[in-house]
Amino acid sequence: MKNKIIDCLKTVYDPEFPMVDLYTLGLFYDIKINKDDKVIYLLMTYTTPSCPMWEMLQQLCKNAINEKFPDFVIEIEITFDPMRKTSFIKDEDLQKLFQI
Repeated sequence: MKNKIIDCLKTVYDPEFPMVDLYTLGLFYDIKINKDDKVIYLLMTYTTPSCPMWEMLQQLCKNAINEKFPDFVIEIEITFDPMRKTSFIKDEDLQKLFQI
């Protein structure tokens, strides 16, 4: 089920980098699933603490997951500990691009 959730998150793209999805950008630190209570818990961050699109990004993530898992509640916690680094990006070529 976790892989299916990741697939859902890979359909949500960053408005500043519309060619890269949020999962590949390394914005998710943890994904937990409570099947008994039907809750999916995401621990995530943003590319910057002052992200002006934070509400929209959370809603897009919830919508993407709810398309596949409509009976689940999606809870999202935002953290900046640790602060996101380019090494969190899940694609080596993209890591190089962002380090320039």
